[in-house]
Amino acid sequence: MTSQPRCPHCRHFVYLDTLQCPNCEAEIGYHIPTREFFGLRHGQAVVDGQTWYTCSNREWACNWLVWENAPAGRCFSCRLTRRRPAADDTVALDKLAKTEEAKRRLLLQLADLGLPIVGWDVEKGGLGFDLISSLSDGKPVTIGHANGIITIDLAESLDDRREALRVRLGEPYRTILGHLRHEVGHYYQNVLLTDDELWARCRELFGDERTSYRDALKRHYKLGAPSDWHEAFISEYATMHPWEDFAETFAHYLHITGTLQTAAVIGIHLDASVTNLRDTDVVPLESYENEPIQRLLTDWEWLSQAFNRINRSMGFGDLYPFTIVTPVRHKLAFVHDIVTRAPLSPGQQYMLAMAGAGAGEPESS
Repeated sequence: MTSQPRCPHCRHFVYLDTLQCPNCEAEIGYHIPTREFFGLRHGQAVVDGQTWYTCSNREWACNWLVWENAPAGRCFSCRLTRRRPAADDTVALDKLAKTEEAKRRLLLQLADLGLPIVGWDVEKGGLGFDLISSLSDGKPVTIGHANGIITIDLAESLDDRREALRVRLGEPYRTILGHLRHEVGHYYQNVLLTDDELWARCRELFGDERTSYRDALKRHYKLGAPSDWHEAFISEYATMHPWEDFAETFAHYLHITGTLQTAAVIGIHLDASVTNLRDTDVVPLESYENEPIQRLLTDWEWLSQAFNRINRSMGFGDLYPFTIVTPVRHKLAFVHDIVTRAPLSPGQQYMLAMAGAGAGEPESS
């Protein structure tokens, strides 16, 4: 299920993070089951005879709606936040709003792919987020994943800080959404690899994840990536350890499918009749669930080249500054296989997400 967000009153296009229509100024809220916006009256909307309320974090820019019988006044995305800045840390909370926006976009994509999302408050090892700031108390925050919990440093939402780190680490791409997509790859490696055969295939492609991560980390930051890393990996960081190779590849699968889905919804396609570079049109799909990886990557090859040219015409760097070599194609094919095996119906996703959900408030750092 994909989203074509429009204001329910004037039908003007709105972005997924919109709280108020920029055209008619109506207050609106986002309804996850239908992927549509609804108008608000006294902080609530009626959808198919059921009442939905604004999330209790709307003052911090959350526009998702909460079902009247939900276990808490927070939407599903906000409920997955296990730790957040203290209520009086308004500077950090402002950064939290931007990070939560990226998290909602991530969760929508995971849901569209039919992936199971089981919250940390539902079962041990479930998905959760610690969103805390290294600037609040001067202590470093390590971005990472452990036992289902993804930790993000809210300071990364500051453009100058994130760009400085990107340059210092020699990365071609660094965003909050990129961090979230990478870290959730660690989570889904354990969720989607359900038997010995899948683990064996994974190790054949990515390496044995049982090797020492600590030793690999020390080696990577001492010696860096091998000089020929680009012949088998999507990024330098992917060379550090098989865990990171899988997570980087999973993140790129989300980059690719998410961007192609957006292009499809907008109606972008490449017309072969206006160029001699192709024999057929390139028409991206909203979903590649029933398509082979070759179709997905061929569409992406052409669309990413087009997007890169558009970026360059504005004086920016490439939108997708990566090269997908044959070994990486095989890795992406594996991710495509395990993701498209997983799809759940919206009802199944809802049952997993809500079963036994607690109503406690997130912990403040």
